[in-house]
Amino acid sequence: MSKRVRSKYKIDRRIGENLWGRPKSPVNTRSYPPGEHGQRRRRRPSDFGTQLMAKQKLKGFYGNITEKQFRNTYEEAARMKGDTGENLIGLLERRLDAIVYRAKFVPTVFAARQFINHGHVRVNGKRVNIPSYRVREGDVIDIKEKSRQIMMVLESVDSPERDTPEYLDVDYKAYSATFVRTPKLMDVPYAVQMEPNLVIEFYSR
Repeated sequence: MSKRVRSKYKIDRRIGENLWGRPKSPVNTRSYPPGEHGQRRRRRPSDFGTQLMAKQKLKGFYGNITEKQFRNTYEEAARMKGDTGENLIGLLERRLDAIVYRAKFVPTVFAARQFINHGHVRVNGKRVNIPSYRVREGDVIDIKEKSRQIMMVLESVDSPERDTPEYLDVDYKAYSATFVRTPKLMDVPYAVQMEPNLVIEFYSR
């Protein structure tokens, strides 16, 4: 079960942006942070505060990633050749829960984690119940036959709320998605602006 079912939208209010671009987000009507002091005028953040917010925003988008998991992902991205920020985005988008969410098989990243934990998802024909599983280019992700009639799946697939990105080849008749390529930042359809360069600065301090 997702750890953040009741408080996930507090992330939106704390950051002050509609992180997932959902109509239900309280930021649409209450743009101030949660808590009794939320409506106080915000002070201009320091460089550290700006970097921290960028990190919290990117980390929060992917649901229940712990700080240790996120930092480990950053360190792996830093060891790879090329731009560390682009590497970080690529690694995050290769998570199985991110793929299931991007393919529109579920409505939220939190639902994706739970859906995978319950054994509804296969990778190349084998059941995988680890949300952080790293998908490779060419892998085929599909939903088990018995799980395709779950109301949440049917409603999410038909929802016009999101479009599927070009780095996924989705076949809704087969309830499958092929991970075509590792995306760059500009390829990922974030609802808000992500700044991985500030995340790198945060961890490089």
